[in-house]
Amino acid sequence: MSIRYALCIASITTLVLLVCCGPAESAPSATLEPKPTTEVPPTEALHVPTETVTPIVPTHTPAPSPTAAIASSPTSLASDHGQGVIAFYSNRDGNSEIYLVSADGSDLRRLTDSSATDQGPALSPDGAQIAFVSDRDGNREIYLMNTDGSNPLRLTNNSAYDSHPAWSPDGTQIAFVSERDGNREIYVLEIAAIEQGSREPRRLTDDPADDMRPAWSPDGSQIAFNSERDGNWEIYLVDPDGDNERRLTDSAAWEVFPAWSPDGTLIAYRYSAARSWDGNVWIMNADGSDPRQLTEHPGNDENPSWSPDGTQIVFQSDRFADPGTAGTEAYNFELLVMDADGGNVRRLTDQPGGDYWPAWGPAADEQ
Repeated sequence: MSIRYALCIASITTLVLLVCCGPAESAPSATLEPKPTTEVPPTEALHVPTETVTPIVPTHTPAPSPTAAIASSPTSLASDHGQGVIAFYSNRDGNSEIYLVSADGSDLRRLTDSSATDQGPALSPDGAQIAFVSDRDGNREIYLMNTDGSNPLRLTNNSAYDSHPAWSPDGTQIAFVSERDGNREIYVLEIAAIEQGSREPRRLTDDPADDMRPAWSPDGSQIAFNSERDGNWEIYLVDPDGDNERRLTDSAAWEVFPAWSPDGTLIAYRYSAARSWDGNVWIMNADGSDPRQLTEHPGNDENPSWSPDGTQIVFQSDRFADPGTAGTEAYNFELLVMDADGGNVRRLTDQPGGDYWPAWGPAADEQ
């Protein structure tokens, strides 16, 4: 199955896996991460495209969010220069690979290049490394590489499915999802221990239901994650030692893909009706109060990630896809950027190949 299709199923495995439908993995939207067949929903050779991508003219024009008109050219992001870099994975070159682009849409770089599937990038807090998921050694494992694509290192080594890497704010640990004990749970790896030859992670959650998509709070005191333990996909919090698990959201809808604002006061996430393909980006206070909608689109907006200064959010969207291609490799997601209040929505990528799982972080030379 191609990653493209998997992405659609990832966006249906996110929905399917999340119990049912949607990318990147097993969750309710289009990108949670399905069982080994799809992950949120993508190894490694440097390729810098030199051509300017011609904007896609969609066969239909979904209604943009009422908060703003969408600029379709990456040049509209010029004001974002110096605002870090965005890692993502894409099928634009025929296979799922990791890419890096400046926040203004310039300097696109391909970081991986192999016949394997490379997905789910996560930028380190200092912008020097990227954790990602790859099946280059036979099954999905967590890997680490420099942000120029060099020095790939396998972090996990288990026959089970490992995915969804998320850095601790001090860069010493990586939380991830694994099925090594029978179902999807959250685990934590110590980088120093791996460098010393130990690859045994500690298990953070333990529940018959699937737990996914960990996201560390900026102060390192909490980890947000998705779980269906109460019969519906909701967002939960847990301390880094596994104690004090508590439910943050509680509704009949699916709330998934939590992303902390840099100051730790807000959490962005995907909100949708249960088992629905259609979803939008919402934010709420870190205690779960005052949820409000940022995007309003009949399709699927998901996988939010905050800019380092907290003023903008990047997300993936299928609003430019031709609905007639749903379920085929021609159906794709693009990356869009908006202000943190939902205004000034603009298109970051514009390519026939799908772009997924954006992770915004500082550029190493900006530290």
